Amino acid sequence: MPDDVEPRDLDKVARNELKTLSKENADWVAKHLVMASRLIEDDPELAHRHAMSAARRAGRIAVVRESLAITAYETGDYALALRELRTFRRISGSDEQLPLMVDSERGVGRPEKALELGRSVDRSTLTPASQVSLAIAMSGARLDLGSAELALGELEIPQLDPDRAFSYSAALYDAYAEVLSELGRDDEAAVWRRRATVAGELFGDGPDEDETIVIIEEGGDAPEGSDVDEADLDEADLDESELDDAALEDDAALDAPELEPVTDDDDPDHADSEGVALDSDDEPAVDGDEENPTDTEEDADGVVRPHED
Repeated sequence: MPDDVEPRDLDKVARNELKTLSKENADWVAKHLVMASRLIEDDPELAHRHAMSAARRAGRIAVVRESLAITAYETGDYALALRELRTFRRISGSDEQLPLMVDSERGVGRPEKALELGRSVDRSTLTPASQVSLAIAMSGARLDLGSAELALGELEIPQLDPDRAFSYSAALYDAYAEVLSELGRDDEAAVWRRRATVAGELFGDGPDEDETIVIIEEGGDAPEGSDVDEADLDEADLDESELDDAALEDDAALDAPELEPVTDDDDPDHADSEGVALDSDDEPAVDGDEENPTDTEEDADGVVRPHED
């Protein structure tokens, strides 16, 4: 663990979720989550090991399971990502990671299941950024099935506005351009790629997603777009699988940083909020790490970008 890593470096919302843990345990978990965030772009494998270490100590905290899912996704382990996203969704009650779940279904070779999952939630309940991410993931699933026209339709949502750009617009414009190219509409694709480049440059410093930039260009009217029809489906029942212990059973292979052991005697967090001893099937476990406590509480929030970005 680098000396400059401090628990306070973790996002405030995530830190609040760790308040159910003992201070020593919360600080270790926070440091591992900070490292996972730092490394996710340049070294996703190492970021994943940090997320694994956090999961061993706080497997019932939503943001920890979310981080483990994201790092698994970035390393290409879509099956583990899907399991962890299901667990995160169950613990937090949030659908904001639905786009990543849809893309993970694509990653394991189930585009039909991806489409079914994407239709199981009312998109109006998602944030605009998640609506865009979901549209891109659904479009990708359509392409997987060889339906380019339907893939284009998935992207023709209100956010596909050539005159107003948000932080998520560049990814949407680029995805739209790719499908246009797939359909042989290269001139239109070039226009949307240029718009994607402009939007990306405008939001290169990462402003708030609610910030709007008005783009004035000569010509190039917006395509006729409308909300993608939503099937009137109840939320799909998901398999309620816990974290697969086998995915975390070899500590030496993970090369995870060594953690100071915390015993049951000095860690009141080893029981859940009602004082119930934790079921071992609910918690990540690694051989040789039995002394690390696992804490319990359920609450979270967070969003990531989809596979196509």
